[in-house]
Amino acid sequence: MFNRVLTTLGIALAGLVLAGAVSAQSTDMPRTAKGVPDLQGTYTYRTLTPLNRPRELEHLEVLTAEQAKEWQEFENRRQNRDLIIDSVGGAGYPPGVISYNNFWYERGVETIADRRTSLIYDPPNGRMPSLNAAGRERARIRGEKRRLSEGPEARSLADRCLMSGGAGPPLVPGAYNNNVQIVQTEDHLMILSEMIHRARIIRFDDQHQTRHVKWDGDAIAHWDGDTLVINTQHFYYHDNGRGSSQKMSLEERIRRVDANTLEYDFTIEDPLSWDESWSAKFPMRRIEDPIYEYACHEGNHGLPGILAGWRRYESMGMNGDGTPKE
Repeated sequence: MFNRVLTTLGIALAGLVLAGAVSAQSTDMPRTAKGVPDLQGTYTYRTLTPLNRPRELEHLEVLTAEQAKEWQEFENRRQNRDLIIDSVGGAGYPPGVISYNNFWYERGVETIADRRTSLIYDPPNGRMPSLNAAGRERARIRGEKRRLSEGPEARSLADRCLMSGGAGPPLVPGAYNNNVQIVQTEDHLMILSEMIHRARIIRFDDQHQTRHVKWDGDAIAHWDGDTLVINTQHFYYHDNGRGSSQKMSLEERIRRVDANTLEYDFTIEDPLSWDESWSAKFPMRRIEDPIYEYACHEGNHGLPGILAGWRRYESMGMNGDGTPKE
């Protein structure tokens, strides 16, 4: 009994020491005049680690240092556009004209520090869940509209320079412009994405509003201790990034890891797309570079060319994508 009391006392004292250490660390972080963490700054979230775990790594949740080095070399070589033969294609490009050479890319060249094989950590297989019946039907309709391309509305939001899957919400590392600037006030927070020059205004509030429905939804935020929690709902478009719908509910959690690093963690729920939620996380590292203006050339010049190409194919008795009409 006496030993048990001593053990319990020792655990309690250790807990107090640990709590004191955590409290000291928490106090040391930069804070605003209001006492909440100051997250302001410019950050990059580029990484070579993919959102979904590659099939060749499906049995590996985390790589060893040696495996990570080998995979980085392989993946950087595979994605190098200068090494792709136009007539063969590769790295997601079909045979034909490759859009950019490698100079224009700013993707990450290393895995994230913990060497996970995917940014998705839930489900445990590291991959997005399969679309449910409603999601598949919406994807079918989207594919048919894209195939016909009868007008601008049939093209993707990225083609139209309205939204980009990487710029969020949620943020997801992509090929280039993986940079954001965070600006904080007492009642609002702004996340300015370099990709598609998207300025997302988030208010500190506990109630959503639907008076003005936006492409990137209605975002409200609150603090959970020292973690910023952003909840976004009421998206304008019925077919958003990665198959999500207007009914998507997005929770983003941002917390400071150290003086130069934030952790960005998001969870998506959407009953019209998936029967289960899915979550991903990755670091955002402070940079000294400014956010550059992103002039979306495609929306000003490329879109008429895309549609003109479709009409040309149709005049030749083919589908807009160059396949024979049935």
